[in-house]
Amino acid sequence: MLTVIDPTTATLVREVPTVDRDETSAIIGRAHDAYDGWRRAGFAERGRVLQAVAARMREDRERLALLMTEEMGKPITEARGEVDKAAWAAEHYAEHAEAYLADQTLASDATTSYVQYLPLGPVLGILPWNAPFWLAFRFLAPALMAGNTCVLKHDPRVPGCAQAIAALFDDEVGAPAGIVEALLVETADVEPAIRDPRIQAVSFTGSERGGSAVAAIAGSEIKPAVLELGGSDPCIVLADADLEQAADVVTLSRIINAGQSCIAAKRIIVEDEVHDRFVEMLHERLAALRLGDPREEATQVGPIARDDLRENLHRQVEETVAAGASCRLGGEIPEGDGFFYPVTLLTDVTPDMTACREETFGPVAVVLKASSAEDALTMANDTPYGLAASVWSSAERGEAMAREIVAGQVAVNGIVKTDPRLPSGGVKRSGFGRELGPHGIHEFVNAQQVWVGPKQG
Repeated sequence: MLTVIDPTTATLVREVPTVDRDETSAIIGRAHDAYDGWRRAGFAERGRVLQAVAARMREDRERLALLMTEEMGKPITEARGEVDKAAWAAEHYAEHAEAYLADQTLASDATTSYVQYLPLGPVLGILPWNAPFWLAFRFLAPALMAGNTCVLKHDPRVPGCAQAIAALFDDEVGAPAGIVEALLVETADVEPAIRDPRIQAVSFTGSERGGSAVAAIAGSEIKPAVLELGGSDPCIVLADADLEQAADVVTLSRIINAGQSCIAAKRIIVEDEVHDRFVEMLHERLAALRLGDPREEATQVGPIARDDLRENLHRQVEETVAAGASCRLGGEIPEGDGFFYPVTLLTDVTPDMTACREETFGPVAVVLKASSAEDALTMANDTPYGLAASVWSSAERGEAMAREIVAGQVAVNGIVKTDPRLPSGGVKRSGFGRELGPHGIHEFVNAQQVWVGPKQG
């Protein structure tokens, strides 16, 4: 049984039955049966379905957004934006998939030789709770437009979102039965689905520990996988930065989704010349944020999704302060219902402290002081993660530093974000493979080489 607890009130919302192994097999079977027809449908027909799904999401934005607010505490204004962004991903791939997967002609000794990109079959997406719609469509849209069918295994705490996403693909939008199936199982019970011979590949977004387990199982079955795992993303603020703009954007990056984002700015590394001034700017902005009921329009920071996650976040803050950091704001679990954690600002943090060595998943801003740009770069790379990073300086200097930062994406003078037009993913312990952009749609295809004779001299 999947149990949903509203993180705003800590009360039971719903219980949803899980499926057993026979039902899991039947769900995969429906995706398998739908595959042959879907792969032959062509880009135009597949695109019509994705466009219709996107339109339906936009029309039903409020209901879908409230599901996220109820199940994982996302502020309603952010939840509406997530529905729209998921629709955008569907529209983007509906419009661009054919060009992204166009045949590539390569010269050889053949009369003609080229590479064509063919679908693989049913693909399993194992998805987290923190962005149930966006991360589903980040996986779904390119996989479906490439001609694959999709089985979605969402986090057990957001079954309502999982069911709602699968329900979007029905007769009303012209979707063939089985092209998107929701698999409602506990995390421990997903292994049979990965090993099922009808599943051809796996996409996983979640923790480093979970990704390691999924990759090991997929590898043992010789199946490709894409992993998007955790991050301890550095944000470098140098002395020549536009500090006002940087403070605005860093504040937003740190508190979106109550800080529960893999690509949030987590280690804010500030050059010593402007450190104190920037800390004051950051403190002013963070202190002004409104923590509260995510159903209210004015709320900017909602609850942490689960109590155990809040307790772990508080442990990280306490250990960091005990090691010598200063808590300038927040840092105490509030009384009352729900899993709220205050916006927190830690300064005098050093790279060896818990808040730097572990990923912090919550509204906790961690500031480190760097003696120079070179020192900031060393701190930025001093992490087992390599998901994303940002640099605030001149554009020329920021681009030069990007080449030295070990991360899958770098924003110069802007917020780190995911965009359907651009590839996203990590290196080191943040995972491998790419999602989104032209690179993402190439992850789950067969790059088939075709040689056509006769041989040329």
